[in-house]
Amino acid sequence: MTLHQARRTPSQKGTAAWSAILPGQPAPIPLQGDMTADFAIIGGGFAGLSAAQALRALNPGARIAVLEAGRLAEGASGRNSGFMIDLPHELTSDDYAGHGDDRAMIALNRQAIAFAARAVEEFGIDPNFFDPAGKINGAASEAADALNRSYARHLAGLGEASQHLDAQAMAEVTGSRHYVSGLYTPGTVMLQPAGYIRGLGEGLRRAGVVVCERTPVTAISRQGAGWQIATPAGRVSAGRVILANNGHLESFGFARNRLMHVFLYASMTGELDASAQRALGGQPRWGVTPADPMGTTMRRIDTGQGGHRIITRTCASFEPGMEPTGATLKRAAAVHRRKFADRFPQLRGMAMEYTWAGHLCLTKNAVSLMRELEPGLYAAAVCNGLGTARSTLTGIAAAELASGRQSALTAHFLSEPDPARLPPEPLSTLGATLYLRWKEWRAGRE
Repeated sequence: MTLHQARRTPSQKGTAAWSAILPGQPAPIPLQGDMTADFAIIGGGFAGLSAAQALRALNPGARIAVLEAGRLAEGASGRNSGFMIDLPHELTSDDYAGHGDDRAMIALNRQAIAFAARAVEEFGIDPNFFDPAGKINGAASEAADALNRSYARHLAGLGEASQHLDAQAMAEVTGSRHYVSGLYTPGTVMLQPAGYIRGLGEGLRRAGVVVCERTPVTAISRQGAGWQIATPAGRVSAGRVILANNGHLESFGFARNRLMHVFLYASMTGELDASAQRALGGQPRWGVTPADPMGTTMRRIDTGQGGHRIITRTCASFEPGMEPTGATLKRAAAVHRRKFADRFPQLRGMAMEYTWAGHLCLTKNAVSLMRELEPGLYAAAVCNGLGTARSTLTGIAAAELASGRQSALTAHFLSEPDPARLPPEPLSTLGATLYLRWKEWRAGRE
């Protein structure tokens, strides 16, 4: 018998603010007792719920179960910045461009966006939670402006549109004089990530998918031609299983010493009252990613997405144990207050209501892990910092593979090499930490 026991289950730091600012969810329904399914999915984030939606279409009438360790949208899927990006967005490059011709990856990213848009329509998800507004790369220095111009040339070479914004235009959008320029690209969708994930989960439930929350998986084992999944209060017997748990793939013994566990940190203000909104100016809803990938992401949202608030996201830590410390969260919160004050001196002193950590899973060679691990056991994992789009794609592809289908999407992921091996500890932690600190220092005003 093949047995994979979980060495750890997900643990979160800080409140999942995107979910907290929405109306309360119905009480969670954990797995109680035993059940049988044709397909079982471990993980209820972008990859897992996308896999469930794709399985519905590919296998009408199939019994599908999703097992989520916590609550929907309170894990990594509700702890990101909510950008579903279509264009090249290589975090390890200087200007996101990466290397080579990215047309195939752009087409796949747009496939993910179209898939999500169809789910929004089918399940009646609030369109405020899926806003195709585009985004801006903000530059706070001449060096960053040069990165934006380099990226714009790369996009032009791909036949992709972008628009340069000067400092005045940036101030008119954001209310901030911090930026010397910006580069607007139209294809990004601005998500309220918790609203989208909650809506997707609720829609799948109505469509007959069993979605169990607060159901951490403690072990998976081979049972005859299928698999048995153990949880604290019940078991699931399934013919095919998809591990859609991103970095926690390693918790079950797969890809050991090949996955880089990085946490990014964010803070969200309390509700901006009328006087604060007047002092701020600008538009009520926008998203700015930094021209330097290790800079500071900012978003402003309005009532349709959970209230008039501003989100600041910066700071990163390498955490091979998949759990950052309270001290790291406290350090990040202090940096967020400083970055916020730099951009919005008119709101200096405004309190942050929430601060949280979000888990990313990356590989040294920037590949995902979507393949059949063992007969009937599939992986939809490793987002490489592009969780909303890349995880959606790995979920769809794993569903296709588990259904015996092949497509350009499955071919893309199956053609990728294995994740590269990391240096042994403590060298990997030391090297990654020094690299992240250097990149943050180099980003400067960004």
